[in-house]
Order: sequence, then C-alpha cells, then structure tokens
Amino acid sequence: MKISIIGGGGLVGSCAGFALQAGGLVREIAMLDVNREAAEGQALDLLHGASVAADQVIRAGGYEQVATSDCVCITAGLRRKPDESRLDLINRNVDLFLSILGEMSQAGLKKDATVLVVSNPVDILTYLAAQRLDLPPAQVLGLGTLLDTLRFRSLIADYLKAPPTQVSALILGEHGDSMVPVWSSATVAGLPLEKYPGFSPHAAAELFNRTKGSGAEVIKKKGGAGFAVGLAIAEVIHAMALDSRRVLPVSTLQEGCYGVRDVAFSVPTEVGRHGAAARHEVELWPKEAQALRNSAGVLRQTLETVLAGR
Repeated sequence: MKISIIGGGGLVGSCAGFALQAGGLVREIAMLDVNREAAEGQALDLLHGASVAADQVIRAGGYEQVATSDCVCITAGLRRKPDESRLDLINRNVDLFLSILGEMSQAGLKKDATVLVVSNPVDILTYLAAQRLDLPPAQVLGLGTLLDTLRFRSLIADYLKAPPTQVSALILGEHGDSMVPVWSSATVAGLPLEKYPGFSPHAAAELFNRTKGSGAEVIKKKGGAGFAVGLAIAEVIHAMALDSRRVLPVSTLQEGCYGVRDVAFSVPTEVGRHGAAARHEVELWPKEAQALRNSAGVLRQTLETVLAGR
C-alpha cells in the first residue's frame, strides 16, 4: 500500500510518517508539502532509520504522487490558536483545503483510493472532500473523534491507575466543542466503568473536561499535537492496509446512522481497505443520543455558513 501525506513537512504529517514507518505495514510513504524542502528533510530523516524499521520506499514529491497512491492523508492546515475553537478555523482553512482538493483532482486519484482527512475543522473538511472528490463517499474518512477517544481512554487509565490498553470508551460526534462522551458502554478490563474502584460522577466530569481541552493544552505547552495524532492516523491506515474492518470512531458522511443525514461526524465505523465498510449504532443512554443529535445540528449550522459562500 502506498500512502501520500499532504502536509508531510509539518509536525502532524511527519509524526504520521514516523508512526507508519514504525508500524511497518505500508509499502511506500510519500511526503508532500508546500514547503518542498521541509518534506524532503522529513523523508530523508525517515530514510535514515529505514534499516532498523521496515523495507519501505520513502520519498518526497509533489502532487504527481497522488495518482499512484492507495491512500492520501491530508494533514496540511493552519494551526489552531490556544484559545480558538476548532470550528473557528473554518474561515482560515477552508480555502486552503479546497485548493488541495483541486490539486488532487487535477493529479488524478485511483478509483479505489481512500482519502483520510486530518486537517481541522475535520468534520467540515471531510464533508467537503466527500462532496467534491470523484470518489464514493465511503472512501473519504476524517480522523474525527479517534484522537479524542485515545486521549479519553488514556486519561481514564491514568486517573484509575489501570492499564491503558484495557480501557474501552468512546467519544462520538464532532471533533470539537460538541463532542459526546459515551459513558454508557465504558469499561476497564470488561468491568463497567461506573463500578470500577475510584470512579465517580465527579471524576467523569473532570476526565471529560480534560479530554475536551487536551488539544489546547498540548498546543499551549509544546506548540501542537504530534505523537498521539500520528498513532491515531496509523491506526486508521493500518485498518485499511490489512482490511481488518476495525471499528473506529472516524468521521464519514452520514446517511441515517442515529437518524443523522447530510453531515460528516464520528460514529462507530468499520474501517477496511475501501474506507467505511459499515457503521454501527451502539446503544446509547437517551441523554447521549440527544447530545449526538445536537452535535450534528451544530455541524449542520456551520456547513450552511460555509456552503452559502461557495
């Protein structure tokens, strides 16, 4: 499988490249960036470690790489400021994103290619990509709330002093302020979270608030997220590479799941070689289902603003 990373010269793109190299499942990684020298530098750095990682082709290039890629991962974008909502980025990032889609279309995409949108606001941009690229909508995914979910699980584990890999919990909806924590199905080692020693409603509120503010916290302290988002990207791409149909909370164009249509946001989604193979409605508490519908409404309002000007 060949992966092209648009924005490969930046922090997120380079961390994605490293996670994919360390994973060793993809055959070729191409780093693309408006700053060609930065992309070349990242590709060279990855190449230097190739002999102890995996037998992969690693290169830098331009949009000509897109035409032979099995998956195109778009990480390019302007950074969110510490006190800025992800949705506030829309006015600064949509034009850039549409120009990237134009370049991709001009270069040509394989009919069975998948596109993974990471740039923010990811749900809005995923919707635009699904609408404007000449691909079936199921082949266009957004990273969505997968990163939020990984943060959520890790923070729960840290609080409870539990093994992080044994924590199962989901964040659904928007990758942003209206994200929805799904406490109803959260477990630690198969035990309901609400019955796990040390857990309480107060802890739940604290953990979710920390999760929701994690992006801004990382930006404030180190300038931007990199390692965790790189691992999240690799999780999705590896599911495609192996056609494993792993169920992940990624963003796709919704066609009725939880009664939501014509908006892109995250629900439990089977990810395989050709993108979203299926979507699942896990049972939610009534207040969680209502919050999910509210999240869709928030995104719909933003989309209407974006589409009105384009």
